[in-house]
Amino acid sequence: MNYLKRKKITKYIPILCIAFIVGYLLGYAFEPKKETWAIQTSEGNWGLSFQENGKAPIGNATSDYLETFHAHYVNDTDDKVIYLTFDAGYENGNTPAILEALKKHNVSATFFLVGNYLETNPELVKQMIAEGHTVGNHTFHHPDMSKISTKEAFEKEMLELESLYEEVTGEKMTKFYRPPQGKYNEENLKMANDLGYYTFFWSLAYVDWYENNQPTKQEAFDKLLTRIHPGAIVLLHSTSKTNAEILDELLTKWEEMGYSFRSLEDFIQ
Repeated sequence: MNYLKRKKITKYIPILCIAFIVGYLLGYAFEPKKETWAIQTSEGNWGLSFQENGKAPIGNATSDYLETFHAHYVNDTDDKVIYLTFDAGYENGNTPAILEALKKHNVSATFFLVGNYLETNPELVKQMIAEGHTVGNHTFHHPDMSKISTKEAFEKEMLELESLYEEVTGEKMTKFYRPPQGKYNEENLKMANDLGYYTFFWSLAYVDWYENNQPTKQEAFDKLLTRIHPGAIVLLHSTSKTNAEILDELLTKWEEMGYSFRSLEDFIQ
């Protein structure tokens, strides 16, 4: 090939490269994909992928793996049962309405509390217990537990909350633990298990924790009614104004779908 021919071909190489890249990207963009819903997480965060409405999601750790540490996120059952849980980092006036709805439907829930909640709302904590609910350990300070590498530091977060709970209520704390924000690692699971705790993640939650950007009633129902599934461990935040307003109707709708409610104590038996 002479010099002039090579020069002509070389001139078109950048154009051919651009055409190839554009074609590849267009092909990828229009490639059929399986519809999924996921909570975006980084490694070490609890995450879910919803494959089909009405079916349990896939967690980023299997049930068999979690069970080696007495950890769970869903009950593998065909029975239409729901395990209702609430995370409470602070109190902003919505818990009384939530407790009222739970009492009306005779539902026993688990409230995962932090140190601040126990210090500032002892009477609400006592009401939870008196009305048949369980209080679980959400750590004293609500840190990123996946960054805690020593047994001593991990125990401090857990045992300080236990001690405060016993001081407030006069009772021993039930050994149920939920990692703040779902952040964990295998060492955390081992440490919690060594302290006698069951770790509970969740198989259904939605974005309800932004106090100044609450979901609408319809947005809440769109998630909580379509994604409910047999054996679901449901996580709601008691700080949510939307949850307080819809809980009575939500429980009614779940009941109309054939669901009943059990406690986490029933789960581990």
